[in-house]
Amino acid sequence: MPISLKQLRYAAAVARTGHFGRAAAECSVSQPALSQQIMTLEALCGSALFDRLRTGAILTPFGRDFVDLAQKAIAAADAVNALATGRSGQLDRPLRFGLIPTVAPYLLPEIFPALQSQLPDLDFTVSENRTEALLAGLVDGSLDIALIATEPPEHGPRLVSAPLFEDRFVLATGRNEATPAPVSLASIAPERILLLDEGHCFRDQTIAACNLASDTSPRTFAATSLSTIVEFVANGQGVTLLPQIALRKEATDPRIIIHPLAADAGRLLRLVWREATPFAPTFARIAEVIRATRQPNAS
Repeated sequence: MPISLKQLRYAAAVARTGHFGRAAAECSVSQPALSQQIMTLEALCGSALFDRLRTGAILTPFGRDFVDLAQKAIAAADAVNALATGRSGQLDRPLRFGLIPTVAPYLLPEIFPALQSQLPDLDFTVSENRTEALLAGLVDGSLDIALIATEPPEHGPRLVSAPLFEDRFVLATGRNEATPAPVSLASIAPERILLLDEGHCFRDQTIAACNLASDTSPRTFAATSLSTIVEFVANGQGVTLLPQIALRKEATDPRIIIHPLAADAGRLLRLVWREATPFAPTFARIAEVIRATRQPNAS
């Protein structure tokens, strides 16, 4: 029995998510169906691709080599399909759009209606993940475009980076904090600054803006979402930086006060896609719509 492209996609999804259940959801199949395909693939290879753990799955040494080759095969197959069906520059399937977690819940409600209105021939499937996973999705072909807040890497397939807009940072404190505005980040005790957990680019950007020590391991608090951090701030357990786009949702609690910063700090949001695509005009148009949608609200 030959190895199928579907099996390669399933293996790449498990490698990317580190979890059979999340990979199945991403691939729109049941977990038992995906697991069976992975077991069949491992039988064909004569070796395990993944070590199964209680918390997920990690690649074996053989699995790493296998998935590296699988991703190249997937990308090549997608390129062939795009060449065959995309000569008009229009997708004949839903566009796979990934966003980082510190952008997705705040920006999607604004931009999605505009995208649907101005690009009515496009359907979207939207996913949320950390930057590293989104870039991996562009590489293996499981994503078409990604909205990130960092420079795309120089290694690997060449990516087009379309700047969208600047997203300034502000400081959120509890209402009872005596904080003169504008706030100098150097005046804040480092141990009071609450951070997202490792892997979030916004964590790294906060560490850089606040000039925190690179080794933050002694900290006992690391949240998985800005909403969790804001709740701790509202209860007087610390302070945090917030991106401007999050304020409409995260700054509604009357226990929270938002302060401008004495020195600019922020991030540049970007839309990225693989350079080798026949759909570049469509992706560039999406970037234009996002910029135009945000323009009236730019600060």
